Amino acid sequence: MPSLLSKSLLFTSIYSKSQFPIPHLTMSTFITTATTTKSPLRGVVFDMDGTLTVPVIDFAAMYKAVLGDDEYRRIKAENSSGIDILHHIEKWTPDKQRKAYETILDFERQGLDRLQIMPGAVELCGFLDSKKIRRGLITRNVKEAVDLFHLRSGVMFSPALSREFRPYKPDPAPLLHICSTWEVQPDEVIMVGDSLKDDMVCGKRAGAFTCLLDEKGRYGSSDFAKLVEPDFKVASLAEVQSLLETNFDLMA
Repeated sequence: MPSLLSKSLLFTSIYSKSQFPIPHLTMSTFITTATTTKSPLRGVVFDMDGTLTVPVIDFAAMYKAVLGDDEYRRIKAENSSGIDILHHIEKWTPDKQRKAYETILDFERQGLDRLQIMPGAVELCGFLDSKKIRRGLITRNVKEAVDLFHLRSGVMFSPALSREFRPYKPDPAPLLHICSTWEVQPDEVIMVGDSLKDDMVCGKRAGAFTCLLDEKGRYGSSDFAKLVEPDFKVASLAEVQSLLETNFDLMA
């Protein structure tokens, strides 16, 4: 059964690339009873790499190739929650940025050759279709990867925002853009992803519900204290359907 974590509702309609404070939340438990009023849910937004697809990119090797071994070790030591390589290289000169993006793209294209659909992803999408629940996608990967995912899975997500959409996660702008496109409120949407610092922070900043996919049990209370505490935590996509049925009023 999925772990149910605390909910902190936050709404914002700011779409510009501004800095948003990250809330520090405390652990609590959702208790669902027959008399509890369920929150309406009109859409599910997914991360792609590591959520809808099996993770295949060696990010540590990518970061070392971009930063160099010494700089990689220094930045990793200073950022316990992980390296945000895209934001880091934004500070570089245009020529240095171009070389960095070429290196990143090379790793990503190698990953395309090994792209695999995450177990349970297609079945979950079929369930959402049966309930007429919208589904969207936000990734920091390139549009080429999104197009291949759509082709391989046979399932379409709309909107499907790649890193060509700026600003990208963890900024809430892409999630707020999807809510605006769907004409729904952020608290009628849930963000599902495997990254605490990108997906869960994006969802919380936008004011959406959040569900952390943690297949290997990487995250615990100390990680949540540093960043955000997701509302739900699951070990597989197969758990998401029962989570949605138990905790939400599924509305088209």
